Amino acid sequence: MDGVYVSNHPLVKHKLTILRDRNTDSTQFRQLVRELAILLCYEATQDLQLTNRSVETPMTTTTGEELKESIGLVPILRAGLGMVNGVWEMMPSAEVWHIGLYRDEHTLRPVEYYNRLPVAPRVQVCLILDPMLATGGSAVATTQILKDWGAKRIKFVGLIAAPEGIEVLHRAHPDVPIHVGAVDEGLNEVSFIVPGLGDAGDRQFGTG
Repeated sequence: MDGVYVSNHPLVKHKLTILRDRNTDSTQFRQLVRELAILLCYEATQDLQLTNRSVETPMTTTTGEELKESIGLVPILRAGLGMVNGVWEMMPSAEVWHIGLYRDEHTLRPVEYYNRLPVAPRVQVCLILDPMLATGGSAVATTQILKDWGAKRIKFVGLIAAPEGIEVLHRAHPDVPIHVGAVDEGLNEVSFIVPGLGDAGDRQFGTG
């Protein structure tokens, strides 16, 4: 599907396998989420625009390049929080805003409970961070919140996706690229990704 990018990097595949393992404890799980966020956002930001900049090296003056676009990170609470620090290590100047959504157990639709966006966008590119793209409801809702706010370029970055979630997000927002580490078989009867890795929030924070 156009606009969907699944990483083929050997390190992503290796780390995802450890992440899936039910015996991986929360400390290692958090570390893996951070490392995978670095790798996946590295791939998702390959098209960022650059501008020339003169720089003095110890030897001479030369022309280098620096980012022309500023970045905003939008983790979907709470599981998306674990991806922030990894991306921040690569882009320490990125701004971070939080959007809180939970899935209603009866309707399976997202319900917004927290939003800390500034009055107007101060960045050119927003990266939505969420480990799991399952039903797609939270990703669609977050994307719409950002568009209504005025964001122009939005990308979704996740660890694992279900085909159902990809279809829902792509149908609602075909202009939003989807970058993930793997696409799994699908959703089970309670809308968890299979084979998946369980509840990413619980496994990160030791609350499962």
